[in-house]
Amino acid sequence: MQIDLSGRSALVTGSTQGIGQAIATGLARAGARVVVNGRGEERVAEAVRTVRADSGSDDVSGATGDLATEQGAAAVVEAVPSVDILVNNLGIFGAAPALEIDDAEWRRYFEVNVLSAVRLIRAYLPGMKERGWGRVLNLASDSAVVIPAEMIHYGMTKTSLLAVSRGFAKDAAGTGVTVNSVIAGPTHTGGVEDFVRELVGEELPWDEAQREFMVKYRPQSLLQRLIEPEEIAHLVVYLASPYASATTGGAVRVDGGYVDSILP
Repeated sequence: MQIDLSGRSALVTGSTQGIGQAIATGLARAGARVVVNGRGEERVAEAVRTVRADSGSDDVSGATGDLATEQGAAAVVEAVPSVDILVNNLGIFGAAPALEIDDAEWRRYFEVNVLSAVRLIRAYLPGMKERGWGRVLNLASDSAVVIPAEMIHYGMTKTSLLAVSRGFAKDAAGTGVTVNSVIAGPTHTGGVEDFVRELVGEELPWDEAQREFMVKYRPQSLLQRLIEPEEIAHLVVYLASPYASATTGGAVRVDGGYVDSILP
């Protein structure tokens, strides 16, 4: 299957590293004009250079803005008025005892992980519907379904994204625009390495620390290893393509079999 996104434009939020950067690279390799997003100009510029080098495409640019705020989202939309493919990847996570998460932290997680996506969908979905083609992809997580005891606030936001995706898919019904969420499993990123170290300590070599983390904290995984960011990107690129025209309103899994369900 040869995916060709030539002539399509894409915005990937939170794409200066990790899964977001891998998705931006995958879309650029498929021929899309890609906009990388982050909060800092230097990091965005560095990510643009990396995506260009890794994808072999020069059609990669950046849009700086903190999408967790109305002002930041407005700045990004002003810089990028229209896109065909919107990938809401921006998200934060971290471990915290359930009863010690205060109101401010609950709000912060909701603003960053949920409202940032809603703001951009409101901005870009009308144009997609008018043009009769578009893709909205919201990066959720296995934590949306299997709520981790050590980060309930994070799980809550990812469950919310499933509802957001389904609801906006209904709004786009019959227009040629699809809206889906992607349930990503435990993935090997810099942030996750830090998270693993928080839980299992600094003493073990990385391979052993990763195995202990998966056995102790993610034993449901059938893959029994962390997923690589590129593996998440492969699914996102497919869902962004014309081949996925009949997939909408779904929560599509690339979780290494972590969620114990026979349904997607």
